[in-house]
Amino acid sequence: MSNRHTRSDVILIGAGIMSATLGTLLKELVPDWNIKVFERLENAGEESSNEWNNAGTGHAALCELNYTNEKPDGSVDISKAIKINEQFQDSLQFWSYLVNSKLLHKPQDFIKQLPHMSLVQGEENVAFLKNRFEALTRNPLFQGMEFSDEPEKLMEWVPLIMQDRSWNEPIAATKIDSGTDVNFGALTRMLFDHLESKNVHINYKHNVNDINRTSDGQWELKVKNLDSGTVDRHTAKFVFIGGGGGSIHLLQKSGIPEGKGIGGFPVSGIFMACKNPDVVALHHAKVYGKAKVGAPPMSVPHLDTRFIDNKKSLLFGPFAGFSPKFLKTGSMFDLVTSVKPNNVLTMLAAGAKEMPLTKYLIQQVMLSKEQRMEELREFIPNAKGEDWDLIVAGQRVQVIKDTEAGGKGTLQFGTEVITASDGSIAALLGASPGASTAVSVMLELMEKCFPQHIKEWEPKIKEMIPSYGESLMKKQELIKKIHTSTALSLGLNGNEQVDSKIEDRVLQEA
Repeated sequence: MSNRHTRSDVILIGAGIMSATLGTLLKELVPDWNIKVFERLENAGEESSNEWNNAGTGHAALCELNYTNEKPDGSVDISKAIKINEQFQDSLQFWSYLVNSKLLHKPQDFIKQLPHMSLVQGEENVAFLKNRFEALTRNPLFQGMEFSDEPEKLMEWVPLIMQDRSWNEPIAATKIDSGTDVNFGALTRMLFDHLESKNVHINYKHNVNDINRTSDGQWELKVKNLDSGTVDRHTAKFVFIGGGGGSIHLLQKSGIPEGKGIGGFPVSGIFMACKNPDVVALHHAKVYGKAKVGAPPMSVPHLDTRFIDNKKSLLFGPFAGFSPKFLKTGSMFDLVTSVKPNNVLTMLAAGAKEMPLTKYLIQQVMLSKEQRMEELREFIPNAKGEDWDLIVAGQRVQVIKDTEAGGKGTLQFGTEVITASDGSIAALLGASPGASTAVSVMLELMEKCFPQHIKEWEPKIKEMIPSYGESLMKKQELIKKIHTSTALSLGLNGNEQVDSKIEDRVLQEA
């Protein structure tokens, strides 16, 4: 045991996209604050933020059908889609500010323009998609979206999906060219490189073992150096727990009342990656389908073009799986040790309620490669097993809590911030759309945790995020201005297109 004891203004636990975003915002607003980061792995962005552990979709509700619900009268509720799109605009503006201020370089290394599409089959689904398209395109945030149920047009849009398809049921798609593919791993590493240059102390291979309140209201962390085995004490006025699935255990150790009664349910993901460059070259979009009945929202099937290390890849998935670990590099005892006297009833209620989900996850775990190929063939009719490999994606821990709407033991899908009443500590829990909305989630956290500073910070926040405090959907001119300026700063004016020779060959064969 070491006797070393340090004091900081801010401690960030976990070197993922959320800590990177919060640290970067705070360094711009209060450069003289002392900030420390503790990460138990060797590098930044190795868990959920890593490019192989998420879909890389710049979630703006352009293609994800689970963000728009059909009401009993047949109309489509787009309120969640609007909120997520506005949140992603915050991210685009902040990243643009960092690029324009020369704090980030080469935006093409973390973001590329890529069409976002929704694709459905069957009469009912086609009718829903048309209604959704009409509802969204009445809103200025979704201008530029196209709809088609014409096979010839769809062949132009997605030749790989349309080739060799039988026409026994209606098929339709929406497409919007302003979608993005985001390498959140690369972005996270770039942000931490920037923070290191601003004298932020980033400590890799350091695990936070415990967290306690001191008599003067600060927080003391016991942190183990995983190389030397020594344990040091670090005190801070404010602590952010951004450790992905690992956040629940640390939130429980903090003892704050707001963390009581909250549990977590881990869901793992598996993608199929294409290794045939001819097939990869044929597809240039993120195409989202409709989730199967009983499937959790994070298991919506999608066929994605990805750019990883500036190399074009093609992924399909995710297939859900179950592991009791809360992190990909976590412990098999994570789930069991997260059950406490204050959340056991909530967890049991969720277990009873979520039997269909449990059954679904067991079925997913049991799938053979050929069964997974059959699901892929719903997207690519002529997909060949030898062209595809399985890769294990990241762990997502869905929040379980008691809610007014859902009652005891309700499984929450989404991103959630738990904050102490005095704002001295906050923890981020949950999953998608997470990374895409990191900027707005961290701004909200700062409003809750630093209310005494927000007024003085506001001019600088508005410089970084011009739409801060505004409802974008009511400001058409502001939307246009933001779309134009962020596209220019981030180089989002059309990148690589489908290999035209291969596309021509497919069109001729069809």
